[in-house]
Amino acid sequence: MTGAELDELLRDCPLLFHMAEAGAWPSIARHGLLSTRAALDLFEATGDLRAAAERRRPEGLVLERADLGRIVLRDQKPLSDKALARCLRDGLTPPDWHARLNGRVFFWLSRKRVLTLLAGRAYRAQAHEILEIEAAPLVAAYRDRIELSAINSGATGRFPVPRGADTFLPIDHYPYAAWRKKRARGERAVELTVPGAVPDLHRFVRRVVVMRGASEIETLYEDPATAP
Repeated sequence: MTGAELDELLRDCPLLFHMAEAGAWPSIARHGLLSTRAALDLFEATGDLRAAAERRRPEGLVLERADLGRIVLRDQKPLSDKALARCLRDGLTPPDWHARLNGRVFFWLSRKRVLTLLAGRAYRAQAHEILEIEAAPLVAAYRDRIELSAINSGATGRFPVPRGADTFLPIDHYPYAAWRKKRARGERAVELTVPGAVPDLHRFVRRVVVMRGASEIETLYEDPATAP
C-alpha cells in the first residue's frame, strides 16, 4: 500500500470500530485495549485458566484481580476449529491460528461490519459497548505495528475463507490496489489489527455507545472536541 492509497483508505474509513463486552469501557480507559495474551500477562494468568483462554473460547472468560479490576475475554462463537482445519494454509493448525488471534487487538474499518456482528444470532439479544476510534491519529501513532486483513479472521461460517501466513500484512505490504479492483470503498480492508496492545487507546476514542442490535441505548463517553 502506497502513501496515497493509505490516505484514500483513511478518507473512506475515518472511524475504526471495536465491539467490547458490556461494562468493558472503564477497564479499557484504564489499561488500554489489550490482546488476549497481553491481558493474560497483565493478570499473571497461568494453568488451566490460561490454557482455556488460549484455545477457542465458546464463552467469555473473566479475569479479575483486586488491584487490576475485571476484564472479560470475549467468546469466539463465530469460529470453528473444524472449519479452521479445512481452510488454514501454509501448514498452520487451529492452535497456531488461535495464537495469532490472541496476540493482537482488532478494529473494524466499517460500521456495516459492526452492525452485521451485532445482528448475529449469538449477539443480537445482548448489549455490547461499541468504541468509535479516530482512524488517522491511531494509524499515525501505530503505523509501524499495524497489520491489515482482508477477511474477518475470527469467523469461519459455513464456507470458511482460506487464511494463512499472509492474512495479516503490514501496511506497506498490503495489496490495496488489488482489493480496490474487487471491492467497494470501505471494504478494501476488513480488519485493522495491532499486535500486543494499544495502551493509550483513550487518546483516539471519539465515542463509546451501548448497543443492542442496531439500536443505540446509551452514550458512555463522547470526546468533547468532536461532540456536536
